[in-house]
Amino acid sequence: MKTLTEIIVPQLAESLVNATIDKWLKQPGDWVDIYEPICEILTDKVNAELPSTVSGKLVKILVGSGETVPVGTPVCIIETEAAGDTAEPSGQMATNVPAATAAGQVAMATEEDAPMRNRFSPAVQQLAAEHGIRLSELTGTGLGGRITRKDVLAYVASGAHASSSPQAASSASASIDPKAQVRSSGIHLSETPRIPKIEIESSTPGRGETFIDVTPIRNTIARNMRQSVSEIPHAWTMIEVDVTNLVVLRNKLKDEFMKREGINLTYLAFLLKAVVNAIKDYPIMNSTWAVDKIIVKRDINISLAVGTEDSVLTPVIKNADHKNVAGLAKEIEELARKTREGKLTLSDMQGGTFTVNNTGSFGSILSYPIINYPQAAILTFESIVKRPVVINDMIAVRSMANLCLSLDHRILDGVICGRFLQRVKDNLESFTLDSKLY
Repeated sequence: MKTLTEIIVPQLAESLVNATIDKWLKQPGDWVDIYEPICEILTDKVNAELPSTVSGKLVKILVGSGETVPVGTPVCIIETEAAGDTAEPSGQMATNVPAATAAGQVAMATEEDAPMRNRFSPAVQQLAAEHGIRLSELTGTGLGGRITRKDVLAYVASGAHASSSPQAASSASASIDPKAQVRSSGIHLSETPRIPKIEIESSTPGRGETFIDVTPIRNTIARNMRQSVSEIPHAWTMIEVDVTNLVVLRNKLKDEFMKREGINLTYLAFLLKAVVNAIKDYPIMNSTWAVDKIIVKRDINISLAVGTEDSVLTPVIKNADHKNVAGLAKEIEELARKTREGKLTLSDMQGGTFTVNNTGSFGSILSYPIINYPQAAILTFESIVKRPVVINDMIAVRSMANLCLSLDHRILDGVICGRFLQRVKDNLESFTLDSKLY
């Protein structure tokens, strides 16, 4: 029995309300494997490819390139061979009415007993794809009949999947694109996002105006920055830090760390450790304003400002207080790489509670950052420069750096922020040659 399945714009995040279809990767008449990208979408968080939830033939495109539609809107229709092939039967329309009615009754009964039976998490989908398993063959033990990773692993251990038909196995394996693995958010990328399109209009040779399309991400940056400066009463303060011992420590460990981990050991990892430990001492820094209350976040999730050619993104290091310097260095490298390659997921962008920006990476010695709404503060780490300082009435050449802090004056005052910055300073200056990375 052939059925028609609508592919919809998924609810990838609570804050995501719409998405723009950038371009179609498949056209009517093309065959689409499950998890295979069918179109590129632009959201206010990330640019991504929308994977198909079923295998079948694309019969109709419902939303054209350049159109913006709300979450939940069907974007195309895919014809599948059988109802069992669908991974998420939202909006099925059968070609045979009597058969569809019967199938609908069966589906309704199934939904009553197991409302989550045909809803699969990305982790489950990826695990099943790796082992060539059809999820329709499994019985879920999770809430509402949902199939869990444990169910898939148990099915693999039983060896039942090895006796599946070769056609099913080949179909499952063919659906996996080695260049575009399924991400934890359910979307994935296969190419670097394009830079904004530039059009030049001129009536006089050599003169004119340059027009740059405002992308959804740039529009979101503009909206958030405007909201931040209009709603949050910003205040600003700065402290000077002697990082001479830190410079010596990093120079001692960086080569060995590169050989062992294959990544650079940056000063930013030490800074994040110092900031996280200071937030533990002053948890009010890890809060948001909620009109009639201040919400202090228990988890310390550090938003890391990472710049690209056309935007600034703030991927998040989750539970940064549970990581050592080496762990933070790995997280920094991974998020920076994913940002440069355009492979950040919505999960990478959510949950930040405090933002750190390494403005010193491009030579800045002083900055006035805008708070990452709705957080309470943002800290910048400026360039490390050698300059003469007075120590015990003597002049010495030391490696110095500035820490700049913008704060929400509704939540934070000068006293608490001064103490917080002093604690960050103390933490940075306490690194010695005996400090450990692990």
